[in-house]
Amino acid sequence: MIILQAQQVARFFGAEVLFDKVNLEVQDHARIGLVGVNGAGKSTLLRIIAEIDPPDQGQIVMNKGITLGYLAQNSGLDSSKTVYAEMLTVFTDLQKMAQQLKDIELQLIDHPTDASLLANYDTLQTTFKAQNGYSYETEIKTVLNGFQFPEETYQMSVASLSGGERSRLALAKILLQKPDILILDEPTNHLDIETLNWLENYLQGYPGALLTVSHDQYFLDHVTKEIYALSRHQLKHYRGNYTNYLEQAAAELKHAEKEYEMQQTEIKKLQTFVDKNLSRASTTKRAQARQKQLDKMVRLEKPKNAEQSAHFRFEITEETGKEVLMVKDLAVGYDEVMSRPITFDVRKQQRVAIIGANGIGKSTLIKTLLGEIPALAGTFKFGANVAIGYYDQNQDQLDPKKTVLDTIWDEHPLLPEQQIRNVLGSFLFRGDDVQKVVHQLSGGEKARLLLTKLAMEKRNVLIMDEPTNHLDIQSKEVLEEALANFAGTLIFVSHDRYFINSLAEMVVDIDANGSHLYAGNYDFYLEKRAETSTTESPKQTEPISDNQAAFIADKNKQKEIRKVKRAVESAEKQLNELGAENDRIQLAMTQPEVLNDFQKLADLQAELEKNEQQQEEVEALWLQASEELESLT
Repeated sequence: MIILQAQQVARFFGAEVLFDKVNLEVQDHARIGLVGVNGAGKSTLLRIIAEIDPPDQGQIVMNKGITLGYLAQNSGLDSSKTVYAEMLTVFTDLQKMAQQLKDIELQLIDHPTDASLLANYDTLQTTFKAQNGYSYETEIKTVLNGFQFPEETYQMSVASLSGGERSRLALAKILLQKPDILILDEPTNHLDIETLNWLENYLQGYPGALLTVSHDQYFLDHVTKEIYALSRHQLKHYRGNYTNYLEQAAAELKHAEKEYEMQQTEIKKLQTFVDKNLSRASTTKRAQARQKQLDKMVRLEKPKNAEQSAHFRFEITEETGKEVLMVKDLAVGYDEVMSRPITFDVRKQQRVAIIGANGIGKSTLIKTLLGEIPALAGTFKFGANVAIGYYDQNQDQLDPKKTVLDTIWDEHPLLPEQQIRNVLGSFLFRGDDVQKVVHQLSGGEKARLLLTKLAMEKRNVLIMDEPTNHLDIQSKEVLEEALANFAGTLIFVSHDRYFINSLAEMVVDIDANGSHLYAGNYDFYLEKRAETSTTESPKQTEPISDNQAAFIADKNKQKEIRKVKRAVESAEKQLNELGAENDRIQLAMTQPEVLNDFQKLADLQAELEKNEQQQEEVEALWLQASEELESLT
């Protein structure tokens, strides 16, 4: 059932169109991802859908009684309450109901047979139970634990938390509210990998609809079932997750390019005939007929590729020795040890990912290796000819008062201005953009400027702390490609699982007990972690508690959900392929050479019927799997 619609929505900034004639539908259990490059208008569209801002044209239509929850990007709670007290505000009605039940219980002590009191108590208790009144505090603790707020933090003031912690708490609160439509703008910001995994599992079982903007491809692939892509002022709908969307968009572009090329060939052929024969008396009528064909022909617009993205590479001026970095029994921290012992070696041209929970010391380890803070114990040593280039997630390396052009030119004063502009252009700083002052730049623009600085340095060892923060998916893909082709050595901290999986050859997992090494990418890390869990589980001799049993049951359910989800995705992929093939056959059947060849036409018709039969069978499988998935979630 459709519970919300955006109808012909538009937003303008003066004469500039941000988006126009946007249509979007939200079903009651939808899982929608809204994607597009930075600046396309995704957050603006979310605010319009959430009815925070009005559209310039069009309207938002929402069913009566539907509740909507919206969490803006990087928004945090501002409260004088404690962490736990703030979460309790979600359940104010249940707390009042609990007090009413206690009051009636006290009255029943003196009037145990009062029919009116008993009836009120039964009615109130039924409502209280139906609204999860007996377990809402357990639910609060479960969600807080999922967002890395252990019980010792419950009495902390919200005001004393960091910005990232307040953002996580705001997300926890809106999940507890359970609105019918949950609208989240970049919910994965400030979350470590463990919390990301928890959030994905939670959202897969969320009872309402979800509409989210995210640049986390791994998150989109695991949570969403449909994608709306905002590009070139228009919104287009795709069925499936983000990877399915990429496949469909690529197939659409290829098909459009082919149709355009075929039409251009036909136009050229007709125009050549007209040019040659219009002035000849014997062929004038035929030439005029061809000209009419040309005049009536609806010209296809040349297909446009994806939005323009940066293009760059990292080069080196000299090579390192075989051994790049040796870390042994290292303890990192400030006043107290955060993690120890950390031990790992990095060899020439290796790509190493450092992962771990928020606050465990990943960035502290980086600062220790860079010599910014001292090691508390242990040793580390860089090898021969190592030249380090550093990317700081806090973007502190940028002078906020400088222009984009001066930021780069001041470090390379001997280079001509045009060469600096050319380099900046490859990072999408063009024309007047280079005169922007750094403090005016968005987070994504600052990230691109930092990458420009890093590329210009031509260092043979790159140490990068959360390099994908602030980047849209297209920019991440460009960065991935540049780093994959980098001839030097890469050491990076990241919570972006897709990015880690694409690049890492070794994963260093940091916790309070030090480092744990995995000689592969993120998938390999998960596989080995799962093997460790399986090996350790038989050692348990104590009886399984109710909570443990519930956890195991939930884990098995999530496993079944993933299995059925894969079946849905596989069927969707087959349907897209069959649909594209049917389009190809139908197009071929309209060609003059086929229409004049009965056998060719019959063969194509038979092929089309076979495909359509197969399409019906796959649709039946897709429907069955989708219904099963809906029942599980």
